[in-house]
Amino acid sequence: MQTGDLVGLSDRHGPRLALISSLHGSRAEVLVGPEGKVQQLPLRQLDLIQALPQGLEPVRRLGSAPWEISEAALLTAQPLARDWGAAWLLLASDGSTLPFAEFVALVAGHSSPVASAACWLELQRPGQDLFRWRQGDVQARPLADLRALRHGRRRQQLLAQRQELWHQSLRRRRPIDPAQLLPAQRQELEQLLAWGSGEQDQPLGAELLKALQQAKVAPEPGALRHLLVDLGQWQPHSLPSLRRSVWSDGFSPELIAQARELAQRSVEPQPGDSQRLDLTGLRTFTIDDPLTREIDDGLALERLANGRGRLWVHIADPSRLVTAGSPLDLEARRRATSLYLAEGSVPMFPLELAAGPFSLRQGERCAAWSYGIDLDDDGSVAGYELRRSWVRPTYRLSYEDGDELIDLAPPEDPDLAEIHTLLENRRRWRLRQGALLLDQSEGRICREGEEAVLEVVEPSPARLLVAEAMILAGAVVADYGSREGLALPYRSQPVSPLPSAAELEHLESAPVRHALLRRGLSRGLTGTQPAPHFSLGLPAYVQATSPIRRYGDLIVQRQLQAQQAGEASLDQATLGSLLDQLDPVLRQTVQIARDDQRHWQQVWFERHPGRSWSALFLRWLRQQDCLALVHLDELAMDLAATVPEGCEPGDSLEVRVGEVDSLADRLRLQAVRSGGQG
Repeated sequence: MQTGDLVGLSDRHGPRLALISSLHGSRAEVLVGPEGKVQQLPLRQLDLIQALPQGLEPVRRLGSAPWEISEAALLTAQPLARDWGAAWLLLASDGSTLPFAEFVALVAGHSSPVASAACWLELQRPGQDLFRWRQGDVQARPLADLRALRHGRRRQQLLAQRQELWHQSLRRRRPIDPAQLLPAQRQELEQLLAWGSGEQDQPLGAELLKALQQAKVAPEPGALRHLLVDLGQWQPHSLPSLRRSVWSDGFSPELIAQARELAQRSVEPQPGDSQRLDLTGLRTFTIDDPLTREIDDGLALERLANGRGRLWVHIADPSRLVTAGSPLDLEARRRATSLYLAEGSVPMFPLELAAGPFSLRQGERCAAWSYGIDLDDDGSVAGYELRRSWVRPTYRLSYEDGDELIDLAPPEDPDLAEIHTLLENRRRWRLRQGALLLDQSEGRICREGEEAVLEVVEPSPARLLVAEAMILAGAVVADYGSREGLALPYRSQPVSPLPSAAELEHLESAPVRHALLRRGLSRGLTGTQPAPHFSLGLPAYVQATSPIRRYGDLIVQRQLQAQQAGEASLDQATLGSLLDQLDPVLRQTVQIARDDQRHWQQVWFERHPGRSWSALFLRWLRQQDCLALVHLDELAMDLAATVPEGCEPGDSLEVRVGEVDSLADRLRLQAVRSGGQG
């Protein structure tokens, strides 16, 4: 190449014509287009279209001789399709390659500058398939290559059309069928689902972001969930935190089959059955919500010869059928606990077992661990025994049934009322030991179909009785473990500084006092050595009454069984390692349950627009943002709300919904002082 030559260059602006104005080693200064824009380019990026004829002085623009090349001239000189095709037929027949100048003469009949420029531009045109440009030569593309190229281009066109239809679906927010999507589109859908769940592990592609922008959808979880609902790819009440958790899938068919097999074998004798204490003659009560399927515990009263009553707390014994390390046991360990949602519980064991032979079912002989406890007149524990047993529940009561039996205390059936008296005395003993009794009404939202239903649970006598019995059982198991040097998952709570009596005395409402007390409590701990539990008023405590629903409680039973049988139990290090494995899942379970309840609270508020509720100010959450915790008495809930400045605990407020969007996980409550004073 030399100064003055006509050249072509291709870059992001497409193919363009230029003149070489000067050479500098391996680079050239070129004048691009009719405007003569100056650029510095490597020679390897330039195609020689036609050399400057000898004897002519270089010119500075394409419009001057000999390069009189205008847009109109190029349009006139553009090769005709028939001439282009005829040249391909001629060259493709023998695979010929021609120098560019000869190729121009073949196609155009002459090789003038404008004809050369027009042919070069045509060779660079996207979609031109017949010829290849090869460093100054032109080669006809073989027929097979031509067919493959055109097939590939057609395929890309179809893919582009399918992609555009997919993005149109996003913009129009119409239901889609994922089976009809291409792999790349399914990947984009998975990205949307992941972002909708808050799993923003990969950035969204530029085209997808553009489609979302056109659909007026912000790339954030709440807005994407609204879009996915419209697309039919997200259920309105799907819980993001439940996605891909251990509870997102049910039990495998293999585990269900094993559970059914164990259920069938439950009537057969199992190791240790002959050593069980027969307590089937005692009148045993199970007290639960009517819809409870996993019945862990029961209560009975044995009348001793000295006229006193011995309380028996019966706890289901799943380890009779499920051995440590078996597939069902490992699955229960993986789940760590049953999960409680607004629509019901997700069990730790398959219901074939959990609601079957594991449960303490009315009228059936059931395997249990039974804790026989003697209480002194002051409510302290005088003695106890822990035995594997057989029990036969006599009554399956709801809490309402229990309240009635306690209240009426019929002469023909006084046991439950007497149990209530014993446990009330025990409760007073704990109170003297410093226990905090923070019982109050609690509201939660339950799901019935697609409806959110408010349920307020009152601290009735039957509920307090069951709670106190379970605390008592945990206390005696902890005492037994302490005396025997047995490693157990002890629950403890450090001593916490409490508000003074002066701070509490002017707070008339229980929710306000309880909020002030709870604020100062230390977080509960789990360890393998006994330690005091401050708010329960106990020197040691173990959760030991729900082995069907809590894996830690099942560990307790296995430790007790090993110790009593003279077998090796888990040492502190091994038990500590096992508890460390359970801890992340337990934390996740708590978070999922909270997320689920928060979602259904939002659904409930969506169903009650325009209402207001009386509330009490409890405490500040972020005083600088006027965000506080308030108690809505009608709902029996403590919720966050924006409140007027200067509020004090116990102040009366009126709360309304400022904004609620259950899909976007957004609820904003606004409060004013009662009477409308802001």
